[in-house]
Amino acid sequence: MSLRLVNPRREQNGALAKKASRLGTLAGKTIALLDISKPGGAVFLDRLAVLLTCDYGVNDVVRETKPTFAKPAPADVIERLRQHHVDAVIEALAD
Repeated sequence: MSLRLVNPRREQNGALAKKASRLGTLAGKTIALLDISKPGGAVFLDRLAVLLTCDYGVNDVVRETKPTFAKPAPADVIERLRQHHVDAVIEALAD
């Protein structure tokens, strides 16, 4: 049996995706918080929602939850985020 060492950073030589542009400010924005369904994620996002609105002037916080952390967000979750016309999405990881 042979041993194969791999680079965990990137092995494909495809074109790199363009980074999303940064928001100039959070004030007045609508921010989505995406819970990936890991234990503790909702607690973290509850606190983050308070900080975003009280300390950074976020106008509205939208909450969505993935059915499982083991898979990408399904199309219906992504579509609901689009319908809210959010300015940014923050995805939370927790345990």
